[in-house]
Amino acid sequence: MQPSAATPQNAHKPVLYEETLAALAPRNGGRYIDATLGAGGHAQGILEASSPTGSLLGLDLDPQAIQLTTSRLEKYGKRVHIQRRSYTGLLEAMRDIGWEAVDGVLFDLGVSSMQLDNPRGGFSFKTEAPLDMRFDPQNDISADTLVNHLPEKDLAEIIWKYGEEKASRKIAKAICAARPVKTTTELAAIVRKAIGKESGKVDPATRTFQAIRIAVNSELQAVEETLPKAVEALVPGGRLAVITFHSLEDRLVKQYLRRESSDCICPPGQPVCTCGHKATLKELNRKGVTASEAEIKSNPRSRSARLRAAQKVALA
Repeated sequence: MQPSAATPQNAHKPVLYEETLAALAPRNGGRYIDATLGAGGHAQGILEASSPTGSLLGLDLDPQAIQLTTSRLEKYGKRVHIQRRSYTGLLEAMRDIGWEAVDGVLFDLGVSSMQLDNPRGGFSFKTEAPLDMRFDPQNDISADTLVNHLPEKDLAEIIWKYGEEKASRKIAKAICAARPVKTTTELAAIVRKAIGKESGKVDPATRTFQAIRIAVNSELQAVEETLPKAVEALVPGGRLAVITFHSLEDRLVKQYLRRESSDCICPPGQPVCTCGHKATLKELNRKGVTASEAEIKSNPRSRSARLRAAQKVALA
């Protein structure tokens, strides 16, 4: 998740910046993929750390991010390759520029602060905007599609599955009764009224907005599909770093890294291994790394961030 930035010159450091660079360990001459380019903060750090000849491939679906980061990284010249593409096409993007393997891959998952701060994107309920929430403006499905056209049962399932919202049925019923819902602020008000007063710092609409955004962009499916591709792209000894911002993402990443770091994935209690599975990764931080109190104070959005990293091992 990137902090907001109006221009490349005044862009702030992204979340877990030093920790991410330490996990990737960029080196001179290395090749790296920033699969979620955003405002380019991590990408710039990788390029600086891999100077003078390290190179980077940056991917993003957001045209605004592509425009901003192209300008921000212009000074690195031919060391930078930027493509407007989903990270699910990571292997194809790499091959398009003639790379057979890379030394590191970074995913900074979820919605960026730049997207949250863009009132036209519809990601935030703090400002009035159309119900959009698409990472890719060319996506046929938007938040409006789900909020105003899904059957109540299906909408409740999305809010429960991707938002882990206990009041999902009540919220879905209230949304369907209020259709058509036109704006983010209108949707947030419906959710708050359906739930009633809640104590704590988290707005009651947060989980519903998260769920709809994840469903619109097929986020969890994309992550699940792409993690094996990222490992395939790495050279032996190459590193994978993934930053997540909610429990569903983190659980998915943790389970994948845990499984791929094990030589056996047979059911517990099975006396003899029959799976034939061989570890392809070595976890570098089993519990993950979270933001410091200082970073949380300067960027409250980093509170939920968790970094997990692994290194590809050479198969015997």
